[in-house]
Amino acid sequence: MARPQFENLRASSLWCNQCKAPMPVRERLLLVLADREIYDYLCTGCANSVGQREVTLADKVPSRGTQSAEKPLLFLP
Repeated sequence: MARPQFENLRASSLWCNQCKAPMPVRERLLLVLADREIYDYLCTGCANSVGQREVTLADKVPSRGTQSAEKPLLFLP
């Protein structure tokens, strides 16, 4: 049985259309819903939104016999 290589993946830099370069980003909690949380990635140079990550509640609840695995989804504009 193969183990997933990446359990938690968060972006540290993304392409910013305003800066016209890959820039470091910071993550901001944008919205908390009953079944998921949505995070926004902001460019550290111009504070422009450059992407989003969604974490579902099922991904945050630990499975039986495994550690808590947060599996983010990354949406780029």
